[in-house]
Amino acid sequence: MGLQQVKPHAEIAEVWPRDGHIRLVGRIHGIPANGTWHLVLTRRARTGRTLRYDTDVKGDRFESELPVGDLAAADYAPVEEWDIHLTDGEVELRAGKHLDDVRGKKKIFVYPEQRIGDLRVRPYYTIKDNLSLECRTGGSA
Repeated sequence: MGLQQVKPHAEIAEVWPRDGHIRLVGRIHGIPANGTWHLVLTRRARTGRTLRYDTDVKGDRFESELPVGDLAAADYAPVEEWDIHLTDGEVELRAGKHLDDVRGKKKIFVYPEQRIGDLRVRPYYTIKDNLSLECRTGGSA
């Protein structure tokens, strides 16, 4: 039995949703972590809509934080999703959790939502164990 090859990505170690922010801690896996890196959020429903945040990188470890209020938009559908990547301007790495033995994180890891006005924001793992953000507007859960 050989080890599964995991392509380069931003391996998430910690997700901290609180106080109007989401802090992400992890490491850059599979490539050298040289240069300046940014956390990039890409809105699935609107191609070309992205948000960028400074990312502190030391060795292969990274830490970044984003204010959930930045995810508010006047043209939101009732449910919007944002995908999370790290980039150095040349390479874009998907953020996820792949180096453990836990599969199906979507049903296992449940993070608390945060409310900003009518917007509810919650980090979640996709069926491919990548990390994304779900934004819901209106009503209650």
